[in-house]
Amino acid sequence: MNLKLRNATLAVITASALVISGCSSSDSGSSGEAIDVKLNGSYNPKDRSELKEGGELRLALDEISQQENPFQADGTRYTSDVWKYYNPQIGLFDGSGEFHPNNDYITDIKEEEKDGKTVITYTIHDKAQYNDGTPIDWKSFEHTWKYNNGEDESLNVSSTEGYELIESVTKGKTDKQAVVTYKHAYPWWQGLFNFLLPPQVDSAEKFNKAYLGKLRPEWGAGPFKVDNVDFVGGTVSFVPNEKWWGDKPFLDKVTYRQMEDQASINAFKAGEIDATGVGNKDRLAAVKDMNDIEIRTAMMPSNSLIVLNSGNEMLKDIKVREAVLTGIDRSQLAAIRFNGLNGYKEELPGSLNLYQTQKGYEDNVGAVVKFDAEKAKSLLEEAGWKEGADGIREKSGKKLSLRYTLLGDSVISKAMATATQKMLKDIGIDLKVEERPSSDFSEIATKKDFDIFPMGFTAGDPFGIAYFGQVYRSDSELNKSGTGTPEMDKKIEELAKIADPDEQIKKGNELEREALSTYGIMPIYNGPAMVATSPKLANFGAASFAVLEVEDIGYTE
Repeated sequence: MNLKLRNATLAVITASALVISGCSSSDSGSSGEAIDVKLNGSYNPKDRSELKEGGELRLALDEISQQENPFQADGTRYTSDVWKYYNPQIGLFDGSGEFHPNNDYITDIKEEEKDGKTVITYTIHDKAQYNDGTPIDWKSFEHTWKYNNGEDESLNVSSTEGYELIESVTKGKTDKQAVVTYKHAYPWWQGLFNFLLPPQVDSAEKFNKAYLGKLRPEWGAGPFKVDNVDFVGGTVSFVPNEKWWGDKPFLDKVTYRQMEDQASINAFKAGEIDATGVGNKDRLAAVKDMNDIEIRTAMMPSNSLIVLNSGNEMLKDIKVREAVLTGIDRSQLAAIRFNGLNGYKEELPGSLNLYQTQKGYEDNVGAVVKFDAEKAKSLLEEAGWKEGADGIREKSGKKLSLRYTLLGDSVISKAMATATQKMLKDIGIDLKVEERPSSDFSEIATKKDFDIFPMGFTAGDPFGIAYFGQVYRSDSELNKSGTGTPEMDKKIEELAKIADPDEQIKKGNELEREALSTYGIMPIYNGPAMVATSPKLANFGAASFAVLEVEDIGYTE
């Protein structure tokens, strides 16, 4: 469960696993100073002994998602943002992606290989339990596996990746020990069981609907508990949990408020929220003269994408999809996105599996599609779309017209939409830009209510190749393009069986080039994460791969 969708609007600041999100451009910047991007995160790490008790953390969020079960297919990055404050955080990572267990839940992890199979033994904290008194024990791990391995088709699961490769989850020496045995060697096990599905979710009905427009505080088990949630008003808050057995959280309260791009920057300047993304020149310019703030900048393990809906009548033709992506100049969109980010440069992203800083990365996108307006025109000609008197192509009496769904009110996102509109007009496609509020993200993504959609994937761990199927499998809920084939699905299944991680990455690069040749998805940039906040706020900011204990967020004075 390590990819999540997100709005490509990145005014929000959080960390989670591969998740879907929307696409706007709140995370770039402008200033006279050169930008110092920390590859391993910039979040003011402090020991608990350096923090004081008290204080509140107030944050903006693109949406309070209707689906608040992160394992359910309609869950988003924002689902995970909310979930982590009142539910178990089993696995943690530092900014470089180094894994370690959260000792408040797991006191020991043992990795073995037996008969060619990976076996992981988790020893669970004696005091770990859900708020309703249900123990967190080996059954919690078994339950999480069974509800995410794909065997029960009535469960609308976000991803079966990794869980489908588990042979068994059994009791160890006591109920507080879970033994996870994989069907073969599996090098990416640290990406699994980092969230647990509460065993109280004991039916498909509950899995799909118990968290729909609801939080379930009684099934929580974390340092914070739910204080209040208002799905209509778009707010959720958390306070310390008196049933928590671990280190007490420093903060008195954490509050999320749903906000559009401009509202969030105004709220930060007015002192109404305590941190915000400032990753574009306008947002950075708005805060650069403020006193007592600092900008935390890090590599962001995230891809902002252009996604084509192959279910659209005109986009069903692969030649038309290839023409659209060939007709989009990614370098121009990236230039708009990073305008004003002094000294910041990045190569165009070439993979959705690995980032350019990671071993084994290859430019698979560049091997498949490059901007070439003349080639795009030829592809449309081959597909039977002839240029009309007004320059827009026609076929069988219909004009080649597509809908670009734009979320939020970011000026840069609007500029990118306008630029895309011009590029496609140059090859004979009429692109209509439809503006929607950021809070519509989940609805748009779930219903695939778009032709062309800028959105994003955010990764919360460094094991991108492990989630190949989440991006490219034909039946994956994260594959919003609807492309893919049964033949590719079989190849993805075989990919996961390669025991050697280097060999799996090498084969994954080959498969990714094949998958990208269906022309449903194209990354346009990664970008830095830039967070404006108080210098006194610790263990929070531009996280890179870091997943940190929420109880350790606090103020130094």
